Amino acid sequence: MKTGRDWQAQAKGIIRGELKRRNLSYKDLAGRLQTIGVKENERNVSNKIARGGFTAVFFLQCMEAIGARTIHLEDD
Repeated sequence: MKTGRDWQAQAKGIIRGELKRRNLSYKDLAGRLQTIGVKENERNVSNKIARGGFTAVFFLQCMEAIGARTIHLEDD
């Protein structure tokens, strides 16, 4: 059974993986979030993702800003 830390690690891993696939930095993500009306700077984005304890809203905003339309919850 997964712990809270396991869920947090999975959530931040998904965001980091999507950023890596697209060769985007936290600075890039912060800029893209600004474009969709989310006021976050690079440091805040980095801290939130490092913690892994962000809201579902922030997760969805990141996925939208990154351009991810689907996510994979399990490793293949």
